[in-house]
Amino acid sequence: MKQTFLLGLLATLLSINLQAQNKQSKSHIQRIDPTDWYIGMKDPTLQLMVYGKNIKQSEVSIDYPNVKVDSIVRLASPNYLLIYLNIAGAQPGDMKIAFKNGKQTHIAKFQLKEREMKGEERKGFDNTDVLYMLMPDRFANGDPKNDALKGMHDQLVDRSAPSLRHGGDLAGILQHLDYFTQLGVTALWFTPVLENDRPADKAQHSNYHGYATTDYYRVDPRFGSNDDYKALVKACHERGIKVVMDMIFNHCGDYHVWNKDLPAPDWFNNPNYGLQTSYKLTPVMDPYASKIDLAETVDGWFVNSMPDLNQRNPHVLKYLIQNSIWWIESVGINGIRMDTYPYADREAMAQWMKVIDKEYPYFNTVGETWVTEPAYTAAWQKDSKLSATNSYLKSVMDFAFYDRITQAKEEETDEWWKGMNRIYNSLCYDYLYENPKNVMAFIENHDTDRFLGNGKDTTALKQAYALLLTMNRTPQLYYGTEILMNGTKEVSDGYVRKDFPGGFPTDEANKFTREGRTEAENEMFDWTARLLHWRKNNETITKGSQTQFIPYKGVYVLARQYKTKNVLTIINGRKTENEVDVKRYAEIIGSHRQAIDITTQKTIDLTNNIPLLPRQTMVLEF
Repeated sequence: MKQTFLLGLLATLLSINLQAQNKQSKSHIQRIDPTDWYIGMKDPTLQLMVYGKNIKQSEVSIDYPNVKVDSIVRLASPNYLLIYLNIAGAQPGDMKIAFKNGKQTHIAKFQLKEREMKGEERKGFDNTDVLYMLMPDRFANGDPKNDALKGMHDQLVDRSAPSLRHGGDLAGILQHLDYFTQLGVTALWFTPVLENDRPADKAQHSNYHGYATTDYYRVDPRFGSNDDYKALVKACHERGIKVVMDMIFNHCGDYHVWNKDLPAPDWFNNPNYGLQTSYKLTPVMDPYASKIDLAETVDGWFVNSMPDLNQRNPHVLKYLIQNSIWWIESVGINGIRMDTYPYADREAMAQWMKVIDKEYPYFNTVGETWVTEPAYTAAWQKDSKLSATNSYLKSVMDFAFYDRITQAKEEETDEWWKGMNRIYNSLCYDYLYENPKNVMAFIENHDTDRFLGNGKDTTALKQAYALLLTMNRTPQLYYGTEILMNGTKEVSDGYVRKDFPGGFPTDEANKFTREGRTEAENEMFDWTARLLHWRKNNETITKGSQTQFIPYKGVYVLARQYKTKNVLTIINGRKTENEVDVKRYAEIIGSHRQAIDITTQKTIDLTNNIPLLPRQTMVLEF
C-alpha cells in the first residue's frame, strides 16, 4: 500500500514537472514588426521580427501564394525570431504564419497591402519649399484627454515646468493648419512623434522632445494614434503642405524592449552604457583620426537613456530601413530629417540612403551634420567629390550659415571679416557642394538659442530672414519666431521650446489670430508672410543663378537672376545710415530704372544711390 502510494506520488510529481516544462516552452507572440507590409517594392525581401516568450525555437511555415521563406535567424535571446521572406509577385491579403513549438501551434495573421502609389510618384521637399519646424508637445493641445494616459510610465503634465510634458498633440496641429497657410510655409517638420514611453528623470525631465524611441511602429498615444498622424498628413497635403518626419537611427530609448531583452550581444554598441559619446563629429571625416576618437563618436551612447544602435549588424540595419519605408508608405510623409546623422555608422547609413533613393528617386532626406565648416558638411552630400564614401544623402543642414549669422547679428560689418563678411566668406565655399540648393539653411532650431535671444529687436531678424529666403538654399524656420517668440538655453532647453501662445486651453492670448497678437507681433508676422508668399513658385529664387558682392562700406548685396527677372537682397550691416552705390551693382541692374521692395511694396529708384536706414533690409525685384 505504501509502495503504491509512493509510486502514485512520484507519477503526480513527474506529471506536474512535465506540465511546468511544457508551459515554460510554450511560445506567446507579443508582436511582429513591421505590423504589415506593402507589395510591389523593388526589393522583395521582407524581414519579420517576431517577439514573444520562447519564440526562438519555433518552426515556421507559411502557405501563401508567391511568398517564400528565405531564412530563419535565431538570435541569442530566446524571445526573438527573425523571418526573412521573399514576396516577389505576392498579392494583397492576409497571410497566415504558423509557429510550431512542441505540440503547440500558433497562427498569426500578417497583412500584405496594396501601395497607394509607386515610389517614383512620391515627391519630397526641395528648395521650392520653406520648412517650418515645430515641437508637437509645445505647439497646441487639441485633445486634453490624452495629456496623461493610464499605463504609461510618465504621468506628469506641467506647463510651468520647462522640461516636463505640456500636452501638445497632433490634434492641436490639425486645428491650426490655416495658420501655416496664412504664414506661407509649405512644409512642416515635427520633432519625433513616435512613442517615448519612459518615466521622467527625477520627476523633472521628460521625453517630451521625442528622441528616445520605445516603439518604432507606434505614434506616442499622448500625441494621438497612427491614424491621427495619417489624417494630419492627408489634411496637410490637401492644403499643399508637405510633412517631414524626424527619425533617429543612431539610438533608441532605454525603455525600448531591445534594451530590456537584448536580442543579440551586438545589437547595441557598448551595451549597458559602456561608452559615452564625445559629441565630437570631426573624427568621422578626419583622415588622421585615432581609433579611440572614432569609436567614442560613433559607438558611444548619446546619453545614458539612449542606447547606441549598432547599424553594422545587418539585422538592425534591415529593421531600420524597413521602418523608414513603412512610414513613407503607410502615412505618406514627404521627407525625413535624420537626427545625429554622423554618429551612426557611415557605410550603413549610406546603404540606407541608397535603398531609399532607389525606391523613391524624388524623395528627400536631410541629415543633421552639426559641424560649422562647409567642407565637412559638403562631404556628407550625395555624390560629393570630397569623400571616397558616397553618402547618397541629398540634403545636409547648413550649420555654417547658422554659426555665421549668429555672430554677424551682434557685429558691425567691417571691410574684411566681421558682420556680413561672415556670410560672404561662408557662401564663397559653395563650390564644395554638389548641390547647394539642397542644403537646408536655418538661423535657429530646437537645439539652439532662439535668434532673438532674450530680446525682441527685429532688425537683425529681418536681415537673417531676407538672406535665408532668397539665397540658394532650402530654408527652414523655427516655430513662433514670426510672432517674436524668444528665449535662450542658459537655464534649460525648455526656454527655447516654449508653448505657442494660444495653442493651449488656458492661454490668455491667442497668437494664432491677429486680434490676439500685439502690434509689433503683427508687424513681424506680416513682414514674414509677405516674403514667404512672394517666394512661393518664384523661379528666380528657386532656379536662378546667384551672385554675391563683397560687403562694400558696410553694405552686403546678394543677387538672384533667372531669365528676365532679377532680385537684389540688400543688407545694411551697420547701425548708422548708409547708402547703396548703384553703379557698383550695374552688372545686375543694367538698364532697369525702378524696382519694387518686396518688404514694403514701395517703388525704389535705381538711377540714384539708394539711402538706407540703420540695419535696413531690402529685397528688390525688377
